[in-house]
Amino acid sequence: MTKREVAAEDAGEHGHDAPRGSLYVVATPLGNLADLSDRARATLANADRILAEDTRVTGALLRRCGIATRPSALHEHNEQRRIGEVLAWLAAGERVVLASDAGTPGISDPGARLVRAALAASLRVVPVPGPSALAAMVSVAGLVAERFAFLGFLPSQAKARRELLASVASLPLALVCFEAPHRVRATVAALREALGDERTLVVGRELTKLFEEVARLELGTADEWFAADANRERGEFVLVVDAAERAGAPSAVDDATARWLAALLAEMPPSAAARVAAAATGIPRDALYERAVALKRN
Repeated sequence: MTKREVAAEDAGEHGHDAPRGSLYVVATPLGNLADLSDRARATLANADRILAEDTRVTGALLRRCGIATRPSALHEHNEQRRIGEVLAWLAAGERVVLASDAGTPGISDPGARLVRAALAASLRVVPVPGPSALAAMVSVAGLVAERFAFLGFLPSQAKARRELLASVASLPLALVCFEAPHRVRATVAALREALGDERTLVVGRELTKLFEEVARLELGTADEWFAADANRERGEFVLVVDAAERAGAPSAVDDATARWLAALLAEMPPSAAARVAAAATGIPRDALYERAVALKRN
Protein backbone atom coordinates (compact mmCIF):
# COMPACT_ATOMS: atom_id res chain seq x y z
CA MET A 1 0.00 0.00 0.00
CA THR A 2 1.39 3.44 -0.93
CA LYS A 3 1.77 6.31 1.54
CA ARG A 4 -1.12 8.09 -0.21
CA GLU A 5 -3.36 5.02 0.17
CA VAL A 6 -2.41 4.64 3.84
CA ALA A 7 -3.24 8.31 4.44
CA ALA A 8 -6.61 7.97 2.69
CA GLU A 9 -7.44 4.90 4.77
CA ASP A 10 -6.41 6.72 7.96
CA ALA A 11 -8.56 9.70 7.03
CA GLY A 12 -11.53 7.41 6.50
CA GLU A 13 -11.05 5.88 9.95
CA HIS A 14 -11.40 9.34 11.43
CA GLY A 15 -14.77 9.99 9.79
CA HIS A 16 -13.41 11.79 6.75
CA ASP A 17 -13.56 10.42 3.21
CA ALA A 18 -11.15 12.98 1.71
CA PRO A 19 -13.27 13.85 -1.34
CA ARG A 20 -11.46 15.28 -4.33
CA GLY A 21 -11.97 18.86 -5.46
CA SER A 22 -12.12 20.07 -1.86
CA LEU A 23 -10.34 22.85 0.02
CA TYR A 24 -9.25 21.58 3.44
CA VAL A 25 -8.74 24.23 6.14
CA VAL A 26 -6.35 22.48 8.50
CA ALA A 27 -5.47 23.63 12.02
CA THR A 28 -1.82 23.08 12.95
CA PRO A 29 -0.08 23.17 16.37
CA LEU A 30 0.56 26.46 18.14
CA GLY A 31 3.84 25.06 19.41
CA ASN A 32 3.39 21.52 20.66
CA LEU A 33 3.56 18.99 17.82
CA ALA A 34 1.52 16.51 19.89
CA ASP A 35 -1.51 18.77 19.33
CA LEU A 36 -1.63 17.87 15.63
CA SER A 37 -4.67 15.63 15.25
CA ASP A 38 -4.56 12.29 13.47
CA ARG A 39 -7.10 13.62 10.99
CA ALA A 40 -5.02 16.71 10.26
CA ARG A 41 -1.91 14.59 9.75
CA ALA A 42 -3.78 12.28 7.35
CA THR A 43 -5.27 15.21 5.45
CA LEU A 44 -1.84 16.78 4.97
CA ALA A 45 -0.41 13.45 3.79
CA ASN A 46 -3.28 12.95 1.35
CA ALA A 47 -3.16 16.46 -0.17
CA ASP A 48 -2.25 17.18 -3.77
CA ARG A 49 -1.33 20.76 -2.85
CA ILE A 50 -0.54 22.45 0.46
CA LEU A 51 -0.84 26.22 0.78
CA ALA A 52 1.11 27.72 3.67
CA GLU A 53 1.40 31.16 5.21
CA ASP A 54 5.14 30.54 5.61
CA THR A 55 6.53 27.60 3.64
CA ARG A 56 9.52 27.29 5.98
CA VAL A 57 7.34 26.80 9.05
CA THR A 58 4.88 24.42 7.40
CA GLY A 59 7.70 22.66 5.55
CA ALA A 60 9.37 21.86 8.89
CA LEU A 61 6.09 20.45 10.21
CA LEU A 62 5.62 18.30 7.12
CA ARG A 63 9.16 16.91 7.35
CA ARG A 64 8.62 15.98 11.00
CA CYS A 65 5.49 14.12 9.93
CA GLY A 66 7.32 12.33 7.10
CA ILE A 67 5.27 14.09 4.40
CA ALA A 68 7.17 14.85 1.18
CA THR A 69 4.71 17.31 -0.40
CA ARG A 70 6.33 20.74 -0.78
CA PRO A 71 4.10 23.61 0.34
CA SER A 72 3.60 26.76 -1.69
CA ALA A 73 3.05 30.22 -0.24
CA LEU A 74 -0.32 31.83 0.32
CA HIS A 75 -0.17 34.88 2.57
CA GLU A 76 -1.71 38.32 2.93
CA HIS A 77 0.37 39.77 0.09
CA ASN A 78 -0.41 37.18 -2.58
CA GLU A 79 -3.70 35.59 -1.52
CA GLN A 80 -5.92 37.63 -3.84
CA ARG A 81 -3.87 36.98 -6.98
CA ARG A 82 -3.57 33.23 -6.26
CA ILE A 83 -7.30 32.62 -5.87
CA GLY A 84 -7.94 31.90 -9.56
CA GLU A 85 -5.09 29.39 -9.68
CA VAL A 86 -6.32 27.57 -6.57
CA LEU A 87 -9.91 27.45 -7.81
CA ALA A 88 -8.65 25.87 -11.03
CA TRP A 89 -6.88 23.15 -9.04
CA LEU A 90 -10.03 22.45 -7.10
CA ALA A 91 -12.18 22.38 -10.24
CA ALA A 92 -9.75 19.83 -11.69
CA GLY A 93 -10.41 17.56 -8.70
CA GLU A 94 -7.32 18.19 -6.62
CA ARG A 95 -7.28 18.06 -2.83
CA VAL A 96 -5.90 21.38 -1.59
CA VAL A 97 -4.92 22.07 2.02
CA LEU A 98 -4.79 25.56 3.51
CA ALA A 99 -2.61 25.89 6.62
CA SER A 100 -1.26 28.86 8.58
CA ASP A 101 1.94 29.02 10.60
CA ALA A 102 0.13 27.94 13.76
CA GLY A 103 -3.47 27.49 14.81
CA THR A 104 -6.53 27.77 12.59
CA PRO A 105 -6.40 29.58 9.23
CA GLY A 106 -8.75 32.51 8.73
CA ILE A 107 -8.62 33.62 12.38
CA SER A 108 -6.34 36.67 12.20
CA ASP A 109 -4.46 34.72 9.53
CA PRO A 110 -4.77 34.54 5.72
CA GLY A 111 -7.37 32.35 4.07
CA ALA A 112 -10.76 34.02 4.43
CA ARG A 113 -10.71 35.47 0.89
CA LEU A 114 -9.81 32.12 -0.62
CA VAL A 115 -12.53 30.34 1.37
CA ARG A 116 -15.09 32.96 0.28
CA ALA A 117 -14.13 32.50 -3.36
CA ALA A 118 -14.31 28.69 -3.12
CA LEU A 119 -17.77 28.82 -1.55
CA ALA A 120 -18.95 31.33 -4.13
CA ALA A 121 -17.80 28.90 -6.84
CA SER A 122 -19.84 26.11 -5.18
CA LEU A 123 -16.69 24.20 -4.30
CA ARG A 124 -16.49 22.16 -1.14
CA VAL A 125 -14.65 23.64 1.86
CA VAL A 126 -13.84 21.17 4.64
CA PRO A 127 -12.80 22.28 8.15
CA VAL A 128 -10.23 20.08 9.87
CA PRO A 129 -10.42 21.60 13.35
CA GLY A 130 -7.75 21.56 15.98
CA PRO A 131 -5.45 24.03 17.76
CA SER A 132 -6.69 27.61 18.13
CA ALA A 133 -5.02 30.26 20.27
CA LEU A 134 -8.40 31.93 20.71
CA ALA A 135 -10.16 28.83 22.07
CA ALA A 136 -7.15 27.76 24.10
CA MET A 137 -6.92 31.12 25.86
CA VAL A 138 -10.63 31.48 26.60
CA SER A 139 -10.60 27.99 28.11
CA VAL A 140 -7.98 28.99 30.71
CA ALA A 141 -9.05 32.60 31.35
CA GLY A 142 -11.59 31.79 34.07
CA LEU A 143 -14.02 34.32 32.66
CA VAL A 144 -16.89 35.81 34.60
CA ALA A 145 -18.44 36.83 31.28
CA GLU A 146 -20.62 34.25 29.56
CA ARG A 147 -19.82 35.69 26.11
CA PHE A 148 -16.79 37.23 24.45
CA ALA A 149 -15.91 39.32 21.39
CA PHE A 150 -12.77 38.56 19.38
CA LEU A 151 -11.00 41.70 18.17
CA GLY A 152 -8.00 40.08 16.47
CA PHE A 153 -4.97 42.36 16.32
CA LEU A 154 -5.93 45.88 17.36
CA PRO A 155 -5.20 48.67 14.84
CA SER A 156 -1.65 49.98 14.99
CA GLN A 157 -2.77 53.60 14.64
CA ALA A 158 -3.68 55.13 18.00
CA LYS A 159 -6.82 56.89 16.76
CA ALA A 160 -8.26 53.78 15.10
CA ARG A 161 -7.41 51.73 18.18
CA ARG A 162 -9.17 54.21 20.48
CA GLU A 163 -12.25 54.25 18.25
CA LEU A 164 -12.48 50.46 18.17
CA LEU A 165 -12.10 50.11 21.93
CA ALA A 166 -14.60 52.90 22.58
CA SER A 167 -17.16 51.03 20.46
CA VAL A 168 -16.93 47.90 22.61
CA ALA A 169 -16.03 49.28 26.05
CA SER A 170 -19.59 49.26 27.41
CA LEU A 171 -20.59 45.86 26.05
CA PRO A 172 -21.21 43.16 28.72
CA LEU A 173 -18.62 40.93 27.07
CA ALA A 174 -15.08 39.76 27.57
CA LEU A 175 -12.75 41.15 24.90
CA VAL A 176 -10.05 38.99 23.31
CA CYS A 177 -7.19 40.16 21.11
CA PHE A 178 -3.89 38.88 19.75
CA GLU A 179 -0.67 40.83 20.11
CA ALA A 180 2.99 40.74 19.14
CA PRO A 181 5.76 41.24 21.70
CA HIS A 182 6.92 44.64 20.47
CA ARG A 183 3.39 46.08 20.83
CA VAL A 184 2.02 44.30 23.86
CA ARG A 185 2.65 46.98 26.49
CA ALA A 186 1.27 49.74 24.26
CA THR A 187 -1.82 47.64 23.64
CA VAL A 188 -2.29 46.96 27.35
CA ALA A 189 -1.98 50.70 28.01
CA ALA A 190 -4.66 51.38 25.39
CA LEU A 191 -6.93 48.76 26.97
CA ARG A 192 -6.45 50.39 30.38
CA GLU A 193 -7.21 53.85 29.01
CA ALA A 194 -10.40 52.66 27.31
CA LEU A 195 -11.69 50.21 29.89
CA GLY A 196 -10.41 51.45 33.24
CA ASP A 197 -8.09 50.16 35.97
CA GLU A 198 -10.47 47.67 37.57
CA ARG A 199 -11.28 45.41 34.62
CA THR A 200 -9.54 42.04 34.86
CA LEU A 201 -6.84 41.28 32.30
CA VAL A 202 -5.75 37.72 31.57
CA VAL A 203 -2.41 37.49 29.74
CA GLY A 204 -1.63 34.34 27.77
CA ARG A 205 1.98 34.15 26.58
CA GLU A 206 3.54 31.44 24.39
CA LEU A 207 0.54 29.12 24.69
CA THR A 208 1.46 25.39 24.45
CA LYS A 209 5.16 26.28 24.20
CA LEU A 210 8.06 25.77 26.61
CA PHE A 211 7.70 29.15 28.35
CA GLU A 212 3.89 29.20 28.44
CA GLU A 213 2.45 31.61 31.00
CA VAL A 214 -1.09 32.59 31.97
CA ALA A 215 -1.55 35.44 34.44
CA ARG A 216 -4.74 37.07 35.73
CA LEU A 217 -4.45 40.63 37.08
CA GLU A 218 -6.15 44.02 37.07
CA LEU A 219 -5.57 46.32 34.11
CA GLY A 220 -4.39 49.00 36.53
CA THR A 221 -1.44 46.85 37.62
CA ALA A 222 -0.61 45.31 34.23
CA ASP A 223 2.21 47.65 33.27
CA GLU A 224 3.97 46.98 36.58
CA TRP A 225 3.58 43.25 35.97
CA PHE A 226 5.28 43.49 32.57
CA ALA A 227 8.01 45.78 33.92
CA ALA A 228 8.88 43.33 36.72
CA ASP A 229 10.36 40.76 34.32
CA ALA A 230 11.76 41.44 30.83
CA ASN A 231 10.81 37.90 29.77
CA ARG A 232 7.13 38.86 30.07
CA GLU A 233 7.44 40.90 26.89
CA ARG A 234 8.70 37.95 24.85
CA GLY A 235 6.69 35.57 22.72
CA GLU A 236 3.22 35.66 21.20
CA PHE A 237 0.31 36.96 23.25
CA VAL A 238 -3.41 36.49 23.65
CA LEU A 239 -4.97 39.17 25.86
CA VAL A 240 -8.39 38.81 27.46
CA VAL A 241 -10.20 41.58 29.32
CA ASP A 242 -13.10 40.18 31.31
CA ALA A 243 -16.47 41.92 31.32
CA ALA A 244 -16.99 44.61 33.92
CA GLU A 245 -18.81 43.42 37.00
CA ARG A 246 -22.21 45.03 37.35
CA ALA A 247 -22.08 47.64 40.09
CA GLY A 248 -24.24 46.70 43.03
CA ALA A 249 -25.36 43.40 41.52
CA PRO A 250 -26.62 41.10 44.29
CA SER A 251 -25.08 37.66 44.58
CA ALA A 252 -27.47 35.90 46.98
CA VAL A 253 -30.83 34.45 45.95
CA ASP A 254 -33.41 35.90 48.35
CA ASP A 255 -36.77 34.34 49.21
CA ALA A 256 -38.73 36.47 46.74
CA THR A 257 -36.43 35.49 43.88
CA ALA A 258 -36.62 31.84 44.91
CA ARG A 259 -40.42 31.99 44.71
CA TRP A 260 -40.16 33.55 41.26
CA LEU A 261 -37.72 30.84 40.19
CA ALA A 262 -40.14 28.17 41.37
CA ALA A 263 -42.89 29.69 39.21
CA LEU A 264 -40.56 29.79 36.19
CA LEU A 265 -39.58 26.17 36.73
CA ALA A 266 -43.18 25.15 36.16
CA GLU A 267 -42.84 26.38 32.57
CA MET A 268 -39.17 25.84 31.61
CA PRO A 269 -36.01 23.91 32.52
CA PRO A 270 -33.61 25.20 35.21
CA SER A 271 -31.08 26.65 32.73
CA ALA A 272 -33.74 28.78 30.99
CA ALA A 273 -35.30 29.83 34.30
CA ALA A 274 -31.88 30.94 35.57
CA ARG A 275 -31.26 33.02 32.42
CA VAL A 276 -34.61 34.80 32.71
CA ALA A 277 -34.14 35.48 36.42
CA ALA A 278 -30.57 36.73 35.89
CA ALA A 279 -31.70 39.19 33.22
CA ALA A 280 -34.42 40.53 35.52
CA THR A 281 -32.56 40.67 38.84
CA GLY A 282 -28.86 41.07 38.05
CA ILE A 283 -28.05 38.07 40.25
CA PRO A 284 -25.36 35.89 38.65
CA ARG A 285 -26.84 33.15 36.49
CA ASP A 286 -24.69 30.47 38.14
CA ALA A 287 -26.15 31.25 41.57
CA LEU A 288 -29.67 31.20 40.16
CA TYR A 289 -29.06 27.96 38.29
CA GLU A 290 -27.76 26.28 41.44
CA ARG A 291 -30.89 27.34 43.36
CA ALA A 292 -33.15 26.33 40.45
CA VAL A 293 -31.65 22.82 40.37
CA ALA A 294 -32.18 22.51 44.14
CA LEU A 295 -35.79 23.66 43.81
CA LYS A 296 -36.42 21.26 40.98
CA ARG A 297 -34.93 18.38 42.99
CA ASN A 298 -37.15 19.17 45.98
